[in-house]
Amino acid sequence: MTDGKPMVEVTNIRREFALPRHSLFAPPRRVVAVDGVSFSISRGDTFGLVGESGSGKTTVARMLLKLDLPSAGNVRFEGSDIFTQDRRQERIYRRSVQAVLQDPYGALSQRMQIGSIVAEPLRAQGLARGEALAAAGRMLEAVGLGADTLNRYPHQFSGGQRQRIAVARALSVEPKVLILDEPVSALDVSVRAQILGLLREMQQRLGLTYLFIGHDLAIVKYMSTHVGVMYFGRIVEIGPASALFGRPLHPYTRKLVATAKGRQKLGEVRLTGEMPSPLAPPSGCHFRTRCAFAAERCAAEAPVLSELKTGHSVACHFAAELPEPA
Repeated sequence: MTDGKPMVEVTNIRREFALPRHSLFAPPRRVVAVDGVSFSISRGDTFGLVGESGSGKTTVARMLLKLDLPSAGNVRFEGSDIFTQDRRQERIYRRSVQAVLQDPYGALSQRMQIGSIVAEPLRAQGLARGEALAAAGRMLEAVGLGADTLNRYPHQFSGGQRQRIAVARALSVEPKVLILDEPVSALDVSVRAQILGLLREMQQRLGLTYLFIGHDLAIVKYMSTHVGVMYFGRIVEIGPASALFGRPLHPYTRKLVATAKGRQKLGEVRLTGEMPSPLAPPSGCHFRTRCAFAAERCAAEAPVLSELKTGHSVACHFAAELPEPA
């Protein structure tokens, strides 16, 4: 259950990537994948991060997992900057923050038995093999798989069962935070509800904090207490899930919500074209090239994420003036 205290605080993180030069004398080129993203996740809450492919969601997750370093900004876990940790602190952090990824088949070694896969994080933390396997068996039972699972291989299981195994592995070291990067998008529709139910059950039972990344708004709404909407590396809207989905403020969020609800009717916000090339980002507001409400100011000035309603912020010059969505 949430206690209102921030478990994870992300402040103005930015990630740039250098691109290969066309020639020895060509100027260096850089792509900005994440541009000044900030949010916090309270203990026991679920923060949803949504947006189109290429919006920077997974890059944010990689920085929280310390698989990638930010070019600027910082991430704090329980008040401590994760990028200035010593070896002891980093060991604790890596145990405290685990991930469940999109593809359960690719995430599990096909050459290892399930018992070894789930026990591996425990072994890395120094637990003896026998104790680690016993703990792995208990965790597999907790996620709805029998103890006979230990001696079998990933290819002997369905997609939903493999994702249960991935969840068991992530939970085996008793983490405080799970980063869920589209954990059900590779599964059949009939199986998704089972895995989502499992994740919510484990969160309530263990008091876990989630970062839930997805592009299916119905699933994100079901799972999340707060939501951030990303577009082209920036958060364009952030707020409580009920407010954001009930009354979206940004034109981009409006279109995403309308599409999810199937409201493709006359007068709905129009979203045309594709996301701009990261090699040539639009000036000002990155969304202006696809926005029906864009004006000259949008090209000249990038909107700042500002609180329009209590706890509900949006990065749009005209959000307060837009007509109510249909």
